[in-house]
Amino acid sequence: MDKYVQLAKNTIDLYIRSGEIYSPSDDELTDDMKEKRAGAFVSIHKGGDLRGCIGTIAPTTESIAKEIVSNAIAASTRDPRFPAIRPDELKELEINVDVLGEAERISSPSELDVKRYGVIVEKGYKRGLLLPDLDGVDSIELQIAIAKQKAGIDIYDTDVRLSRFEVTRHV
Repeated sequence: MDKYVQLAKNTIDLYIRSGEIYSPSDDELTDDMKEKRAGAFVSIHKGGDLRGCIGTIAPTTESIAKEIVSNAIAASTRDPRFPAIRPDELKELEINVDVLGEAERISSPSELDVKRYGVIVEKGYKRGLLLPDLDGVDSIELQIAIAKQKAGIDIYDTDVRLSRFEVTRHV
């Protein structure tokens, strides 16, 4: 299993079973996980359906590993769309980890590609993000509309700032 996914899985398993925060050994982590900082999303699926997804656009901790641990706990217990994961569900979960590259401002939706880039939509203090290459999101217009909805921005409002980013997806 990919080390990024294994870290998220071990974190979720321990936290759901005991409430303890997982502390990986150095040999469980890659150098990048220990030394680099980046935003990261942990996505949890059960039977092909989303069961939790929480992440950070930019780093909030000192390493990718700590970012994954924090977001794995949040995705499994604090995603407002779902109840917390129960211990009896742990064996059925599929976990993905997306490590975000740096966001870059773009001037037009034509600079997006739903398979390659995630999108950040901003208006005032509102900000919504949608990861790239998601099932059912097959157009730039839909990608932007979903990000606007997540931010609480009217989907018909065209006066927004757009940014794009790439991810390294771990499955």
